[in-house]
Amino acid sequence: MPLLSSEPIRARCLVKSNLVSTRSNVANNRMPNIKVFSGTSHPDLAQRIVDRLGIDVGKVVTKKFSNLETCVEIGESVRGEDVYIIQSGSGEVNDNLMELLIMINACKIASASRVTAVIPCFPYARQDKKDKNGDIPENDNNRSRATVKCNEWKFRSRAPISAKLVANMLSVAGADHIITMDLHASQIQGFFDIPVDNLFAEPAVLKWIKENIPEWRNSIIVSPDAGGAKRVTSIADRLNVEFALIHKERKKANEVASMVLVGDVKERIAILVDDMADTCGTICHAAEKLTEAGATKVYAILTHGIFSGPAISRINNACFEAVVVTNTIPQDGHMKECPKIRCIDVSMMFAEAVRRTHNGESVSYLFSNVPY
Repeated sequence: MPLLSSEPIRARCLVKSNLVSTRSNVANNRMPNIKVFSGTSHPDLAQRIVDRLGIDVGKVVTKKFSNLETCVEIGESVRGEDVYIIQSGSGEVNDNLMELLIMINACKIASASRVTAVIPCFPYARQDKKDKNGDIPENDNNRSRATVKCNEWKFRSRAPISAKLVANMLSVAGADHIITMDLHASQIQGFFDIPVDNLFAEPAVLKWIKENIPEWRNSIIVSPDAGGAKRVTSIADRLNVEFALIHKERKKANEVASMVLVGDVKERIAILVDDMADTCGTICHAAEKLTEAGATKVYAILTHGIFSGPAISRINNACFEAVVVTNTIPQDGHMKECPKIRCIDVSMMFAEAVRRTHNGESVSYLFSNVPY
């Protein structure tokens, strides 16, 4: 009986290994000298980004010592590489920020040619100026509240501008470039002495509205505060519909005192648009105001769904058709707790921004278009 030769098996193994190496070489030729690392805040978004780029996530180990200090070990060479570190300002914000700073510094002192921090949700963005109104404790008597009100300039003079501090920390850590999305105030870009690309969720929002709201032509775009007027007018102009806004007054942080609707929403679909929602007091009060004013349906579309404290229960009890957020912050847990929450994937926008930045191309195309 003749012996079976092992040559066909060896040949198949060689063909398989050649195919694997060919795929690897194709990926390397398409995106040479690039490394993308993920922090622990949003690994799912990082994986989606590298999948679209056709590369692998870089090896990094993050751990905490018994005294809760953060330790980061970069598991592969970054010498001469174009490094991108993806870390969102969500969850344990302070721990995630410190982890990002350490990762940036670790790559910089390991001779990376350039380090770009990809921060989908920029931390401390709401602390971008000295507040007009100081927070007054609820249990203060009228006289003490009046005293605070009269001397509020003294409280303003000691308020921190923490967004500027975070910008300084990122620069000192060694970041050469920042990519983020929908900064709470676009002027935060001026806090940096390094390039900042502030992407907009607007193109993805427009796409979602047209695909998921059949009667969108009978809609009105509403800003829940005066500060978001520019954002909603831009969306309203591109949809060729009208806009309205709600003027709100706060008596303390995360608590709205009164709201006044400016605009006619009767017999229309109201679409609330804002850059972020934290405890959701504002958008839930706004939804109630719009319903009272005659809106047939109310949607809320937000770039950053933080949803802390009583946010989920408030949304569940509110009159929303849907609350739409992007995945700049992990939303899987929130979507399980609240069926009204829908999620728009913006990983393609960050992936394209990384690709264009790496290749030295303009990213301005992304300001008004969704890449496919």
